[in-house]
Amino acid sequence: MNAPLGKAALKAELAAATERDPRWAAVVARDPAADGRFFYSVATTGVYCRPSCGARRARPENVRFHASREAAEAAGFRPCKRCRPDHPALAEQHAAGVTAACRLIEEAEAPPTLAALAAAAGLSPHHFHRIFRKLTGLTPRAYAAAHRAQRLRAGLDSGTTVTQAIFDAGYNANSRFYAEADAVLGMPASRYRAGGAGTEIRFAIAQCSLGAILVAASERGVCAVFMGDDPEALLRDLQDRFPRARLVGGDAGFEQTVATVVGFVEAPAIGLALPLDVRGTAFQQRVWQALREIPAGRTASYAEIAERIGAPRSVRAVAGACAANPVAVAIPCHRVVRSDGGLSGYRWGVERKRALLLREAESRDER
Repeated sequence: MNAPLGKAALKAELAAATERDPRWAAVVARDPAADGRFFYSVATTGVYCRPSCGARRARPENVRFHASREAAEAAGFRPCKRCRPDHPALAEQHAAGVTAACRLIEEAEAPPTLAALAAAAGLSPHHFHRIFRKLTGLTPRAYAAAHRAQRLRAGLDSGTTVTQAIFDAGYNANSRFYAEADAVLGMPASRYRAGGAGTEIRFAIAQCSLGAILVAASERGVCAVFMGDDPEALLRDLQDRFPRARLVGGDAGFEQTVATVVGFVEAPAIGLALPLDVRGTAFQQRVWQALREIPAGRTASYAEIAERIGAPRSVRAVAGACAANPVAVAIPCHRVVRSDGGLSGYRWGVERKRALLLREAESRDER
């Protein structure tokens, strides 16, 4: 039989067991992301805490871990008065407050003021604004604008009159809407209501070293750059994206636009200075703008892009915005990689992504 451990040896063994547990690292770091995943108790004080508790760190030999607050209380421990683990975590409270604010925005006839939203959440306007943007990726004002635009599109799609749709969406006056119509719909409201009918889009299909490439442009700028192996499939994609627009084969003047795009694919160092006509949600627009700010020859991770736009928890949404990008190379979603530097999925094929990055790296080295 093994001899019983001495008091010092027992403490050392208990401390070592705690320090080997991966949950101890979260306690040492006071990691708020671990709140709710587990709780820990301290034998010498008789209390249990959440991982982010700011109280003086307990000695590891006195710490025990619990899967839930109920388990900690069943073991005879009472909640810490500092971190209040028997109440919702601060992150949960913030999430609930932001969710309630989103509902207020969506249900209000006119966008609520920042002060009103902050008061409802029990926070100062500055603090509320920061938390709202962190959790949603948008400011309250941008969220309200995006929701109003969504209501407007739904009203126009339902067949209601343009005037009625404008007022139902929360615009107080026609003049206020028409001042924003281009940004909201990308075209006059009457044309949007007709499904985009009458919009003319010029296009042309060319060949480059990466395969077939389709370039399309509206009167406002380039609206599609697709790459693939099958030219007919690219044209079908364009038709699916603009089902009621009038597609017109590009003339000699448009061929220069196509040549400019192809030239950029072949030699990224020349740059690409063409007007774009890309329509997406407010979040997608912010992601796409961040992508255009990545220099040729450089890359950024999805997490870094999420940080840059002020939405660090929106990594998956950033990946979704990259996948929704309709203009290859013009909005360089190929410059976004995984956190480990690996190449993830690319709408036009991972091999094309690898080739584009290699060319840009070579162009940078030559400069």
